[in-house]
Amino acid sequence: MKSRRPSRVLRSFQDIPSSLRSQLTTLPDQPRPAPREMKIDLPIVDDEEIFTQAMEGVTPISGKDYVQKVRRAQEREDPRKLEDEEALTRLADLVKYGTGFHVCDTSEYVEGVGYRVHASIAKRLHQGDFSIEAHHDLHGFLVGDAKETFDCFMRQAIIRGKKGILIIHGRGLSSPAEPVLKNKVIEWLTRGIWRKWVLAYTSARSCDGGAGATYILLRQRPASKRFRRSGKVVKR
Repeated sequence: MKSRRPSRVLRSFQDIPSSLRSQLTTLPDQPRPAPREMKIDLPIVDDEEIFTQAMEGVTPISGKDYVQKVRRAQEREDPRKLEDEEALTRLADLVKYGTGFHVCDTSEYVEGVGYRVHASIAKRLHQGDFSIEAHHDLHGFLVGDAKETFDCFMRQAIIRGKKGILIIHGRGLSSPAEPVLKNKVIEWLTRGIWRKWVLAYTSARSCDGGAGATYILLRQRPASKRFRRSGKVVKR
């Protein structure tokens, strides 16, 4: 009798593929189905119909209210033209309103300081940092009469303790050469007996006569005997 036990005989691995192929059932070749075409029916709409639908309910603008915007390339302005326009504007303001004019920027401006007085005092005097307590007008005087009334005014100002005073002498535009009274006032302030009382002097501001008047700042006490005249006329 044959034994029912399975055979324990080892087979070579090389025989396995052929054994498997013999056990597989061969399936008949079948053709693959063709892919189905998907058809989408879209409505045919032209551009005019789309525009008409988008504009539905819109009220058109009348011709008289229509403004056509024209874009122009921005032109770069010439910097020299801008400078000329600015200069003309400043000149017009100067002539019409007097703005932009400074006496200290003109050749008629004068200033000076006394012995051991800082130059900034004259600048402050011209700017109006010191109040003017008295003034005297020399218009119409000859040089001799002007000197006499000038000395009297200076004496009274010192006696009364005035500190800031104003002398109006004019610009001397009618003089054939230089302004006579103006130069004489500067001479009287820097030479003679009054120089020891002068702290500083400078041309007045436009509101007080400009180059036709002179501010004078007086000392409370005269300078010592060692006083040396150092206040010189400064023209710019």
